[in-house]
Amino acid sequence: MRSFRFGVPARLLAATAVCAALVTGCGGTDDTKGTAAPADAAYPMKLANAWGSAEVKKKPERVAVVSDGDISIALALGITPVIAPDVEAGSPMAEYKKNAVAKVAGGKLKTYKTADGTDYEAIAAEAPDVILAMNSWDVNTDYAKLSPIAPVVTYTDKKHADTLTWQERLRTAAKALGLSGKAEEVIKANQKVVDDAVATHPQFKGKTYTYAVVHPEQVSFMSYGEQDPGVFEQLGFQKTANAAKYKVNSNAISLENLDKLDADVLLVAYPFGDRGLLSASELESNKIFTSLPSVKEKRFAVLPSDNGLASTMAYPDALSYPWVVQQLTPILEKVVKKG
Repeated sequence: MRSFRFGVPARLLAATAVCAALVTGCGGTDDTKGTAAPADAAYPMKLANAWGSAEVKKKPERVAVVSDGDISIALALGITPVIAPDVEAGSPMAEYKKNAVAKVAGGKLKTYKTADGTDYEAIAAEAPDVILAMNSWDVNTDYAKLSPIAPVVTYTDKKHADTLTWQERLRTAAKALGLSGKAEEVIKANQKVVDDAVATHPQFKGKTYTYAVVHPEQVSFMSYGEQDPGVFEQLGFQKTANAAKYKVNSNAISLENLDKLDADVLLVAYPFGDRGLLSASELESNKIFTSLPSVKEKRFAVLPSDNGLASTMAYPDALSYPWVVQQLTPILEKVVKKG
């Protein structure tokens, strides 16, 4: 999964059988050996990106990754990265991710410390065939130092750092790796999870939603117009008209404009606790906030931060997606019922 822009990596502590089943069903340790390269995986392959292009001369065997989300892509495709960032930094690994690491990588990943950013020397030492950077916000500064090491597989437009869906990220990476067929299997398995949720929750269809996060410096309108809709719109929800007024770099909500948060369903997260701009009690006693119909009519919920849902939900990936659906659906069910 991509690390949420909280300034800290996402922390996920809940286990789910469906995620473990997804990894098992999508290939496990022998996946890269057992999946034939599809017809479109002809090498050498030239892939355009926002900084130029990368040429992958042969089917990669040694894959380096530079973000949490790229770890998830590799694991979902059954690949053990030769080097990856230490995104947990001593904190517990999400149980579903732990299961994937056990199944695909034998229980442990080789990592580099991230305190000083991307460790180019550690990556170069592993002599990768390609470097996956489909989920990194740092490609703009990293590309010049990564590209001499190995072809960098990344997005074609800088704004895609925030706007690409997890499916698009997975497909681009899989194309470079000769695993496009495998990517479609993963997407299909994940879609089955959301389809099952949709079938049992028809009341979600057409409801508007807003997702807000209390950061240290601002209250953020996280479900802005170009944001990856993630799970919400797959479940039948749609963004509010106000969402179009906000973008990735201009999504702050002033306290005078908290009314812009209103929707059929309003979800708020406080991942920073006491370090947030407002505490939960302060926001939820604010006169404008309490006057919102969604709050007055109890169509409002606080998302848990301790299990990582608040961060992962904003930026789902190929590995976390089923878990997000499973965790979020009962919360939405309760709130929509109240409406």
